[in-house]
Amino acid sequence: MTDLLFPLPQPFSLPVQGQTARYPLFRIFCVGRNYAAHAAEMGQEVDREAPFYFTKSVAHAVGSGTTQPYPSRTDNYHFEMEFAVTLGAEAWQLSEDRAMEAVHGYCCALDMTRRDLQGQAKDRGRPWDTGKDVEGSAVFGPVTAAAAFGPIDGQRIRLSVNGAVRQDGTLAELIHSVPAIIADLSGLYHLRPGDVIMTGTPAGVGPVRPGDVLEGSVDGLDPVHLTIGEPA
Repeated sequence: MTDLLFPLPQPFSLPVQGQTARYPLFRIFCVGRNYAAHAAEMGQEVDREAPFYFTKSVAHAVGSGTTQPYPSRTDNYHFEMEFAVTLGAEAWQLSEDRAMEAVHGYCCALDMTRRDLQGQAKDRGRPWDTGKDVEGSAVFGPVTAAAAFGPIDGQRIRLSVNGAVRQDGTLAELIHSVPAIIADLSGLYHLRPGDVIMTGTPAGVGPVRPGDVLEGSVDGLDPVHLTIGEPA
């Protein structure tokens, strides 16, 4: 056994409906501007030729039902509700008609964002990491197996803050479909079990403050919950 200078954190995993075994996360890929109305509210054009991506660290992932502190060096921390896809097979250079063979299941997720830092990075042509890859900013609900969820067919996706609905759309509004995303991403990376893809957020994103309680849902999936705590 290899001696380590310090202990590594335990692997992060998600509960799976109807199973005792949990789903371990390996990588988190996120699709940007995948709903036209959200791109418009952000003042951006929609790129319909191909998806584009950013990543979040698995070290920054948390499960549903937690309280996460309001992060440092931001005055504009935003929620983004997402439909996430968990992969259960290796995928490399897949075609769209075979892309769904790699899918394990689906879950609700939140992509929390330091919007002010993201905007500053955009203005300067810099990476989005400090805006997007934030501690506690990738929040995942329990996973439902693809067979139990059924076809992706216009299910409603919503988010409420303190009981008031803030985002309300459908999966039919995705600009790039799940098969198209997996096919494209599998040409950039050797995808593998444990990879999760957050597919984008509908319009209505906005700021949160300490004490806010968020609930996100997609028809057919367990909801995701997050409470915003006081700054650490």
